[in-house]
Amino acid sequence: MLWECAYAELFFTAQMWPEFGAADLTDAIQDFLKRERRFGKLPEAAAS
Repeated sequence: MLWECAYAELFFTAQMWPEFGAADLTDAIQDFLKRERRFGKLPEAAAS
């Protein structure tokens, strides 16, 4: 099953579940939107 999670994007936070709130979710989404996705390509090949 390793091949199924090869492009998985993980987010780790110091907040535990009961304290994880809307602001923490917003932070996680903002982090997700800033990520560079290359889908296996090298950085210079992804730019073209």
